[in-house]
Amino acid sequence: MQPLFIYNTVTRKKEEFKPLNPPFVGFYVCGPTLYSDVHIGNCRTFTSFDIMYRYLLHLGYKVRYVRNITDVGHLEDEVAGEGEDRIGKQARLKQLEPMEIVQRYSFGFREVMALLNTLPPSVEPTASGHIPEQIEMIEKIIENGYAYVEDGNVYFNVEKFAEHNNYGVLSGRSIEDQLNNTRELDGQEEKKGRLDFALWKKAKPEHIMRWNSPWSVGFPGWHIECSAMSQKYLGNTFDIHGGGMDLIPTHHTNEIAQSVGCCGQVPVNYWVHTNMLTLNGQKMSRSLGNVFLPVELFTGKKLSPHSPSATPSQALLEGKHPLFDKAFSPMAVRFFMMQTHYRSTLDFSNEALTASEKGFERLMDAYKTLQSIQPTDKSSEDISALLQKCYDAMNDDFNTPVLIANLFDCVRIINSCNDKKLTLTKKDIETLNTIYNDFVFQIMGLKLEEEQSKTNAVLHSVVNLLLDMRNQAKADKNFGLSDEIRNKLIEAGIQIKDSKEGSTWKLN
Repeated sequence: MQPLFIYNTVTRKKEEFKPLNPPFVGFYVCGPTLYSDVHIGNCRTFTSFDIMYRYLLHLGYKVRYVRNITDVGHLEDEVAGEGEDRIGKQARLKQLEPMEIVQRYSFGFREVMALLNTLPPSVEPTASGHIPEQIEMIEKIIENGYAYVEDGNVYFNVEKFAEHNNYGVLSGRSIEDQLNNTRELDGQEEKKGRLDFALWKKAKPEHIMRWNSPWSVGFPGWHIECSAMSQKYLGNTFDIHGGGMDLIPTHHTNEIAQSVGCCGQVPVNYWVHTNMLTLNGQKMSRSLGNVFLPVELFTGKKLSPHSPSATPSQALLEGKHPLFDKAFSPMAVRFFMMQTHYRSTLDFSNEALTASEKGFERLMDAYKTLQSIQPTDKSSEDISALLQKCYDAMNDDFNTPVLIANLFDCVRIINSCNDKKLTLTKKDIETLNTIYNDFVFQIMGLKLEEEQSKTNAVLHSVVNLLLDMRNQAKADKNFGLSDEIRNKLIEAGIQIKDSKEGSTWKLN
């Protein structure tokens, strides 16, 4: 087996993947904070890590994939660790229990992930379900001298930690640079340093979610949850930790610090981060009004009535959003996301999505064509080389754009063979089927959606019926009717090719 190389954010280079305990792999990804509907940026992140998970499984690794759900401790001001709890705020505004909010949006999150055909993680722990583990970890950090207690709050002492450790190992920023670019403490005078962050917060009277601890009745900080849960399920040091690149400066930097401060060990060997999204070249933000939800883009699938995005009139996803001219199937959107490398910015636009949709249909149509190709004794192409190129692409830091380019070489060969321009042996056809089954369906996680399959089946029946009518008209020397049928089909976007063997067609 050829080696897999993964880009490590810590070293800023691709490194050969060497698991700590092969064939076992520990894989942790920071999950969503479920105080609202899952957004399209979440979808890009979790789809990217789904492909990595699928490829590791394909290579034969036994992967424990842990993706948490944040349901406590994520405050409105992420950097300062201040403000109202995001979930608690929604609970107060909607006059619901916080766990009702979490349950509501957890259901919607999993439903959208299922629409995108992502595999469920091995473990999906919640922060609120692991309060004892977080308290125990905080106690160890205090014992090791890297945290202090002030009026029921527990803070991590960053500058003390930085005396013997590289606090900016992930971000690449020195402690001096971070201090110079951090605002003065405002209302946080109890902190010893500007970079110090909360491990435990004393609950104010109006704070809904609270637990008993050795220091106060309160709640854990946002960062400690991932350290505690990853340690519980994957050990003090594990293989891969993933998340969006926006988590690097604060959340993941603090995760490393508190894990080292607790156990004295580097927690992760490979840090992997996905890049951000843009829309028509602009960064997505609520202030610009260009943020949209997956259900505003998707079409062709029913939502459960329990989904937070469902309405009585929305039995079927219609994908209506003023930023887009039309809706797209979840599989077309998944395919679109893979046409850009996970470390590159992904730009959504009508033109890009429409082009991707056509490419997805070509890929799937070629697979159906492949099933009817008859083998010959000699081959015109080296299909085994194409299979190796697919592996080469994925082994190069999960390079899906290059993989897709190789898959369209397969499409070209299949269509040329169908047009009698190339020949393939039985072994070649088997290899092409292997490429589709392994890379398109298993690793990329693409599939023909039910509604699309039904539509294609109806289209094939109707067009073939019209071609039969046209052939009969030609046999009856009714050339006017024959030409009219041909012209109407061309106007509808259907190409017709006449040959000695009969008439064939395809969509433009």
